[in-house]
Order: sequence, then structure tokens, then C-alpha cells
Amino acid sequence: GLFVTDYFTRTPRKLSPFRSFASIELFHFHIPEDTVIAVWNLITFKEQGGTFGDQCPDRSITVYFRSGAPSVINPLHTHFPRDTAVPGSFAVTLTWTLPNRTTGVFNVTSPLPGDWFLAAHLPKDEGKISVKGLYEECQYLFQPQLIVQRLVNIAVLYPGHLTEQSMAPHNRSCLYKVFVPSYTSQVLVEVLRCHGAEGCPLWLRVRAKAPPLHNSTALDCREHAPCQLVLDLPFWQHWYYVLVEKHPGVLGTVSFQVTVQLTDCSRPSLARPPFLPSSASMNMPHSFGSAGRLALGDSLPTGPNGTKHLVSITSPSGERCWPIRPTLRNELDTFSVHFYIFFGPNVSVPPDRPAVFVINLLPVLDSGGVLNLELRLNVSSLCGENVTVFGCLNHEVPLTSGDNASVTCETEHLAGFLLSVNTTAILSRLRIPYPQTGSWYLSLRSLCGTQHGFEPCTNVTAEVYLRAYLSPCINDCGMYGQCKLLRTNNYLYAACECKAGWNGWGCTDNAEAFSYGFQLLSTLLLCLSNVMFVPPVAIAVRSHYLLEAAVYIFTMFFSTFYHACDQPGIVVFCIMEYDVLQFCDFLGSLMSVWVTVIAMARLQPVVKQASAGRGCVLYLLGAMLLSMALQMDRHGLWNLLGPSLFALGIMAIAWTARTIRRRHCYPPTWKRWAFYLCPGAMIAAAAVLLYAFVETEENYFYIHSIWHLLIAGSVGFLLPPRAKPSGHLGPLPRRKGCGYQLCVNEQEELGLVDPAVASINSICTS
Repeated sequence: GLFVTDYFTRTPRKLSPFRSFASIELFHFHIPEDTVIAVWNLITFKEQGGTFGDQCPDRSITVYFRSGAPSVINPLHTHFPRDTAVPGSFAVTLTWTLPNRTTGVFNVTSPLPGDWFLAAHLPKDEGKISVKGLYEECQYLFQPQLIVQRLVNIAVLYPGHLTEQSMAPHNRSCLYKVFVPSYTSQVLVEVLRCHGAEGCPLWLRVRAKAPPLHNSTALDCREHAPCQLVLDLPFWQHWYYVLVEKHPGVLGTVSFQVTVQLTDCSRPSLARPPFLPSSASMNMPHSFGSAGRLALGDSLPTGPNGTKHLVSITSPSGERCWPIRPTLRNELDTFSVHFYIFFGPNVSVPPDRPAVFVINLLPVLDSGGVLNLELRLNVSSLCGENVTVFGCLNHEVPLTSGDNASVTCETEHLAGFLLSVNTTAILSRLRIPYPQTGSWYLSLRSLCGTQHGFEPCTNVTAEVYLRAYLSPCINDCGMYGQCKLLRTNNYLYAACECKAGWNGWGCTDNAEAFSYGFQLLSTLLLCLSNVMFVPPVAIAVRSHYLLEAAVYIFTMFFSTFYHACDQPGIVVFCIMEYDVLQFCDFLGSLMSVWVTVIAMARLQPVVKQASAGRGCVLYLLGAMLLSMALQMDRHGLWNLLGPSLFALGIMAIAWTARTIRRRHCYPPTWKRWAFYLCPGAMIAAAAVLLYAFVETEENYFYIHSIWHLLIAGSVGFLLPPRAKPSGHLGPLPRRKGCGYQLCVNEQEELGLVDPAVASINSICTS
């Protein structure tokens, strides 16, 4: 056949360590029909500071593949919530082959057409809390590329029509496809009039949705006569592919005829008509390819003798499909959809036949949530009988077996989900995260329990309450999780983000959960550690630094209630919106540093005129600069460090000016340096080091509490003593020198006593 190659790529994205499904990167691809091979090229490279990250450590990258919906992954091996079905997926782990780049390849032969999803993440890390901008972070970027090779003009088989084929010696196989509409209970594929050098040296393989593989349903025509392959309960509204291939080593030409028969279960006495005049009557897509460019409206081709090749069969007596009751879709919100049953939600299940319902999930739109199903048995309707109601949920075809004693939801080609309710367990639930879209069929039937197993009931109609709905997350992630709505390009999906040590898909795994006592202790530590600001407030009030004291009180108040609101567990108390509390906490912390440094600069003795006004200007300027920086980026290093360095620069200039004027180091006494400035600076430096390099998610509650204690303690040491009040002292005696005169108050410079009550001892130096 003729092959066409298509190429798809996605933008590189930064990968994150796995914590929950909300931390993965999801990529969405679409594989066209008739694809024979799909090759994913998985490109990963490192970056650090805008350049190649050759010095970054090698971290393995795990990539998951799934058709129809995103993968339900569990790399941390946590427990899933009860009654949750976990669909499978493929996984590939990429290792590094070059210092800054690696490439992996993932091949899928005859992939299923439609939506495919890739999920990628890094391994879980230790949860270190890093300061943004402190150092260049290693980034791991992942870019998937998809190359597909598909066949065009695959020959289409028409039900009941014979297709003749002669396979030349250089050809190994012939590929066909046939469309299976709804209400088809059986597909029969048969090879007729096979002639070859060694009888009929052919293999007959059939597969739904994609070309057959080596493990697909197969039949050796050399050992079976007639060569018939029967498929019960085929998928509705899908293409079935038929592959006829030679045995290995067979030479020469092989001629044969192939035909397909479809059994219509809605018309038990007739087979599906071999030809319908329009695609609508056959529920067949309007556009499909065929080798002979045959449209459904065209007449069938004739055989060599000019006759039409028509074959018909009848379905077995009693084989029929039961009525399928539709459901009404009611969309409430994103991934919040209820499926209502007409004349429900109570459903009657007769003893002689199943009750079948269909739930339609929209393509792409509904696959990012959770499909929930709930059955509740009305015991009063059983009339004392030992009745069990079984429910089978299957995708794309209802499982309505003729064996009334069967309690399985699986066949050779189908695998469904089983639910059951009886008098001892009247409630049954099923949750399917990230369900495949399309039609889901629920078949309910009642069986009576006996000593020999289950048997059909007589004259007992069971009644069950049926509820089906789509939700974003399982139980809204419970008390210790948050359901987040995520987006990748134009695809929406939801995932839980757990807290307080809880894990799992629905935040129900408490293996590492914080106890209530631990949560209470961490909250109290983070809140009560702010009481350490009381001594700096008292010192500031005693020294008449009233504005500084107001700032410290502001910081203590909002830091306390911010941490009371920021807790991950249930010990939470919020007096305002979280964002307001966070902004005020960050602003108060930085303003405390600003006003302390400005107070240490002691601008009043340096700037004699309008000193108070200029000090207020600096305080107001700091408040405006810090508010702007916090609005830009609350976690950015330089946005927060810049104003602090500016304040330190003002202090350094003021101290340098005094040192030059006095020709003596300022502050002039060793006691001030030894007992106040050096201890305060060391405490502040220790606090910064703990905050920047030691703090992690596990030790946050006590390391951050120590940070509160150290910062408040450093303020008590660094805050200067009370300044000399202006107007309380008379003019100092002046003694002539040889050029200029500098008058200093000795007690004020030492910072040891209150200059307002001490005797004045002025030293004039020339």
C-alpha cells in the first residue's frame, strides 16, 4: 500500500519533581486512523542560567503513555481510594547519555487511533525550600515529537459482499477494513476458494480499531476448513481490520475470496443487509477510503460472470439485544456532569432480561475527570428472596451474555467492571479516574443465590437506585487535599494536591499523615514564636522609637495570623483572605528591617535641619519601594533584597560621614560593638542562613519558628538607644581651636545612659 508520514511536535516544558499528578507535565497528541506505526522521539536537555547545564546532576525522567485519556500513575506506590479502578498505561524511564542532553524512542506498532496522552515528571526530591534568585536553578526540559506512518486507500469490505484477491509472489499480505455499526452482535470473517501451492497457506487475523498485530485474533486457514473467524460482541461504531497473510516460506501466487457477515441483534431473524443505499441508514461515516474508490451510494461491483456477489446468513434464534435506555446529560460545571435516567433514578431489574443503560462521554472534554457510578439496592422490593443484582460496565459495547448464571464482566476480547449489591451489601460504588470517552454501557441483571451458585430468579423484580455522574476529583480530594483544575494547551484535566502528609490519588493515604497533635504543635510554634517581637516593641517604646514600635506590632500581628491561615491541615484560622495576610506579613517583615536600619543610621545628628521630616520621607519611601517589590514578585530575591541593601547603604553613608568628621570610628566605643552590634549582626546572619539554605518542607515549622525568634532578637540588639531630645540642652561652651570646632556629647555616643537625665560633659576637639 501507499504510506504517508506525518510529523507532530510540542513545545519544550520544564519538568518538576513528582509530588502529585498536579506536578506532572501532560502532552496531548492525536493519532490518525490507519496508522501502522507511531514513533515518539523523547528529547530531554538541561539548562542552567540560560546556558547548557553541564554541571547539573543527572535525574531520571519517567514518561507514561496512554490511549484515550491521561495515565493514572502512582510512582510513590500510595493507596488508591476504595472502589477505584486503575487503568493501565505504558511507562518509559529515560537515562542520560550526554552531559546535557538525552534522547529516548518509544515505538508503538499499529497504535489505536485517536487521542494519546504523555505524562512526564522528575523523581520526588527532598522538598527543599529555595529562595528564588539565590542561585541558578537546574532546569530539565522535555520535548516529545511524534512521527506516524499510515496507510492510505485501504480496501473496504462490505458486509455480504465477496471480494476476490490474488496475492502475487512478492506480496506477503493483504489488508482490509470493515465498519461495524451499532447493534451488531457478531462479526464473521471467512476466506473462500483459497488456492495456493500448498492448499491454503494463509493466516487470517482480525483486530478492532487498528491493523492486526502478531497477538491479535488469528486463524490458520491451512488447518481449518472452512476458514471462518467469528467475533462475538464486537465494538460498535468502529472499524475492524482484516489481515490475510501468507505463511513464511510460501512461494507463488495465492488467490482467495474474503467476505464479512454482520449479525444485527436488533433484527434476530435477519442478518444485516449486505448493502444499504446511504451511510445514514448503516450508521457509517460518510468519508472513508477504499482501494476501488467505492462510495456507499454506488452500485456494487460485479464478478467475472457479471453477477453480484451477495451472501446472507441468519442469526441464531433467541439471540437478540435488549433495549438500551439513554441517559440525560446535565452539565453543571467543568467536569461536573450528572447523567439522569428517564423515569429514574429507581430502576427495575426484571428476572428474565437485563436492563441496559448508556452513558455518553464527550471526546476529550470528559476524559480529564472521574466517572462515578453508584448502585443502592431497595431491599423491600425483594420479597424476602436472596437476590443479587450484578452490574457490568463496559466500554463501547454492552455485555449481555445469554448465560443468565454468569457473574463475570469479561470475555475473550472485552474487560469490564463488575458491581454487585445484595441484602448484606446494599451499596456498591465504582470510580474510574480519567475515563476513556465514548459510550459506556451498564448492564444490570438479577440472580438468585442457591446452594449450587446463582440461578435465574422467578417472579422477583429487584429495584435499585442508580446514580452516575462525572466529577473533577474523587470526593473533592477530601479534607486534606485541594482539587485543582489544570490545563495543557487546550486540554483541561483535574487532579488532587494533598497536604499535611496525606498522599494518594484522592488524598486518602495516611501512611505519612500528620497527626492532629503535630498539626496543633506546628501551628502554635509558628504563631507563638512571633511573641518574640514584644521585647523589641518595649525597647522601641522606651527609646521613643514609636514609628518603629508600630511597625514591629504590625509585623507581629500579621505574621501570627498569616501562619495560622497558612497551615496545611485542619488546624487553620483565617481572619482575612490568604493573599491579604501573606502580603501584610511580607511587607511587615521587610519594613521591620528597613526602619531598624534607618534608625541605626541616626540621621538626626547628621542632618540638623528638618531631620524629622527627612526621616519620615525615608520611611515613606521604603514603604512604597517594598510594596512595589512585593507586588512584582513576593518570592524574588533581588526584589526584596534591593530595598534592604538601599537602607544599609544609607546607614553606611551616615556612619562614614560621622567617622570622617570625628576622625574616629563610629560608633566610637568597643562596648557598643561587642555587646550590641556584633551579636545582633551574627543573630541576623544566622537567621538568613537558616532561611536560605536549611529550610525544607519537612522542617519548615520549627526552622521558620527559629527564624522568627532570631530576627526579633536581632532587632532588640541592633536598635540604637534613645536619641538626644532637641531643645532640652542649652548651648554648649565653645573653646577656640586652630581652624574648626567639633562638639560631641560623650554620653550619647557611648549609648550607655539617657542623655536627657545625665549631666552634660561636652568635649570640644579642634
